[in-house]
Amino acid sequence: MSSKHWRALTAAVVAAGVVLAGAACGKSGTTTAAQQSGPASLQILIGSSGQAETTAVKDAASKWASSTGNTATVTPAQDIAQQLGQAFAGSSPPDVFYVDASRLADYASVGALEPYPAKFPGGVDDFYPSLRKAFTYKGTLYCVPKDFSTLALEINTDLWTKAGLTDADIPTSWDQLTAVARKLKAAGVTPLATADTRDRLGAFMVEAGGWIVNADGTKATADSPANLQALQYVQSLLKDGLAVYPKQVDAGWGGEAFGKGKVAMAMEGNWIKGAMKSDYPTIKYTVHTMPAGPGGKGTLSFTQCWGISAKTKFKSQAISFVAAMTSAAQQMTFANAFGVMPSRASVKDQYTQKFPEDKAFIDSADFAQGPVNAPKMDSVLSDFDSQLNGLSTGDPKAILARLQQNAQAVLGG
Repeated sequence: MSSKHWRALTAAVVAAGVVLAGAACGKSGTTTAAQQSGPASLQILIGSSGQAETTAVKDAASKWASSTGNTATVTPAQDIAQQLGQAFAGSSPPDVFYVDASRLADYASVGALEPYPAKFPGGVDDFYPSLRKAFTYKGTLYCVPKDFSTLALEINTDLWTKAGLTDADIPTSWDQLTAVARKLKAAGVTPLATADTRDRLGAFMVEAGGWIVNADGTKATADSPANLQALQYVQSLLKDGLAVYPKQVDAGWGGEAFGKGKVAMAMEGNWIKGAMKSDYPTIKYTVHTMPAGPGGKGTLSFTQCWGISAKTKFKSQAISFVAAMTSAAQQMTFANAFGVMPSRASVKDQYTQKFPEDKAFIDSADFAQGPVNAPKMDSVLSDFDSQLNGLSTGDPKAILARLQQNAQAVLGG
C-alpha cells in the first residue's frame, strides 16, 4: 500500500512536534526570504510510492530545468513527515516538497508554507474544489494538489454471482448494502472488509452528513446525530457478520482480504489496482462509487500537494516548477507512469478514456471529504482510531463524546 493512506503515525507525531518546537520562538524561523533572480537551484523532496514515481518526477524536473535554465534536484524521502519536520526546525527546508493533506494545517499554522496559489499561472479553478478545500487553512489556499485517491466499493464478481446477485443488486444506498450483505452471508460468503480506522469508517460519517470538524477546521463536530448514526450503522454490520475488519480474516488490509477471495466487497482506493494486478491477477472484480447514506453521497479522499517553502529564495522559479508538474499533459504522463489520478478536472475525460476501470474513483472527487484540516490533531485522531478498533462491542455515543472532548480541547486551545 502507498504511504498516502497508511500513515506512520508515530513518525508523523514526532515530525509535527519538531515543526511546532521550531516555531515556538515565534515566526522568525519562517521569515519570508527575498526573491533571487536566479538561475535557481531547487531542492525537491518527494514522498515517492516507488521507483516508477521517482523516475517520472526526476524526468519531469529535468525537462523543466532544461527549458528554463534552472536546476532541480529531486530526492525521494525515507520518511517525508519526519524529514520535513527536521528541515523546518533546522531552518533548511527544501524549496519544493510533497505535503499530505493531513499535514497541511500543521505546516501552515506555523508559517512554513508559501501561499503561492494566488500567483499561480492560469489560476487554480481547474483543480477539483474538494481537493482545493483540503489544502485551505483559515481561508487561504496554500498549495495546489498534485493528484489524489478516493475510496470506492470493489466487488468480487465470482462471489457476487455465487450469491445469486447481479448488476442490478450493486448497492447505491445503505439499505441496499445491508440487503446484499445479508444475501452474501446466507450464501456462505463474508460480505465486506473495511479497515478499523477513520481512514475507512470516516466515509460512513460523511455519507450520514457528518464529519469530525466543521468546514474551516475551527470547531469539533464529532458528537453529532449524523456521526452517531454512521457508527451505529457500521456497528450493526460488524455485529451481524455483514462486515469484518481485515484482521478477522487473517489479512493485513482490506485489499488483501479482497484479493485472497475472503470477502466479496472491499472499500479501498485506486491503489488497490496495483495489488490486484501483481498479487491477485486471477480475481475478477468491478469498482463502484460508495453507497449513499442518509446525508447523500460521500467518500474520503487522500491527496498531496506541491508545497513551497516560505523560506525559499526562488519563489517565482518554484511556482514555475509546480506549474510544470501540474500541467494537464504532465498529469497524464504521471498517471501513465505510476497510476495516480490527475487533480485537474479538465483531464477527467482523457483519464477515464485511458483508464475506464477508474471511473468510479475519479467520479467520487465531487463528493469526497479530505482529512481533518486542523493543526496538532494527531494524538486526538490516533485515540479515535484506537476506539474504532473496538467498535463492534463499544458504545458509539461514548466514542464520539470522547472524540468531541479531545478535539475541542485542541481546537479551543
